[in-house]
Amino acid sequence: MMTIPDVTRVDVTPFDPRSATPEQRLAVGQLLADAFAFANPDDPPLLPQHEAVNLGQLNPDERADHVVVWDGGRALAWGRIGYDLKQNTHAASVRLYVHPQARRRGLGTRVWAALRVVAEREGRRVVMAGTSSRSPAGEAFARSLGAEAALPNRQSQLDLSALDEELLARWQIRPDGDPYRLHVWRTIPDMYLDRMADMMMVMNTAPRGDLDVEDWTITPGMIRAWDAMLDESGEVRWLMSVEDTRSGQLDAFTEVFWQPERATLLYQGATGVRPMARGLGLGKWVKAAMLDHVRAACPGTRFVRTNNASVNEAMLGINVALGFTEWATFMEWQLRLQ
Repeated sequence: MMTIPDVTRVDVTPFDPRSATPEQRLAVGQLLADAFAFANPDDPPLLPQHEAVNLGQLNPDERADHVVVWDGGRALAWGRIGYDLKQNTHAASVRLYVHPQARRRGLGTRVWAALRVVAEREGRRVVMAGTSSRSPAGEAFARSLGAEAALPNRQSQLDLSALDEELLARWQIRPDGDPYRLHVWRTIPDMYLDRMADMMMVMNTAPRGDLDVEDWTITPGMIRAWDAMLDESGEVRWLMSVEDTRSGQLDAFTEVFWQPERATLLYQGATGVRPMARGLGLGKWVKAAMLDHVRAACPGTRFVRTNNASVNEAMLGINVALGFTEWATFMEWQLRLQ
């Protein structure tokens, strides 16, 4: 059982993952792994060493400030506020964790107070964060701060052993003379990089609820930075795209993320179809083809998990038809500081 010091005698201290010792990074990684295991006891555990690597990863124009509450060499609480220097410069995103055995002692409030100072220093008027129904304390904390529930999401899970094989095959049948071609990539080839950046920006058409955010611009440099982060952390990303061979334009894509050390669980990332190409079965095609692909390319995978905005009826419909069932709910919150 963890012995918790008097919270009035502990400090919330700045933490820079780039200059911290390996032991300090690993201690924060252990905190994140412990918090995850508490909320998701049936999942494969997070690896503290991987979480330690992820702490210092940033997009090209992103900056982040971290704070930690230390008890000797243990991390009792950690917070991070990230903000972009060129886009959505009014907003910031926050992550905040308190060790399960150190909760209800005011540590979260103290960490948030330190992060708020950063938000105000950087002129951010909106701060955003997410909570899962698997950890009800997060929602209660967000409400206590006066945050507004801005975008509800459904977290869904698919058991690959229960896939409808006939449906999977049917969704991958294309008409005679079909101009569309399917690509499968671990790393996007240079010749497609600009086109893929343009394709990814279709996610700006996804529902945002009441979130106070503007469209994001995706650049080739950002994609290559994400590739480098994945390589550093040891995570596998598979991406499928659909090319219109008449124009060379990419009109649909989907991506998944997988760690061999947590092989049973695969995460479905973004799936998007250009508005002008919707209704042609491209979304069903890439989703079905990806599920076929990962069964061979990601050995040991049993479950696929994904998030969808609750109002995104089109994508929810595809997922439900594939056999995804509700696993949890996830709420995106925003707190207006000005």
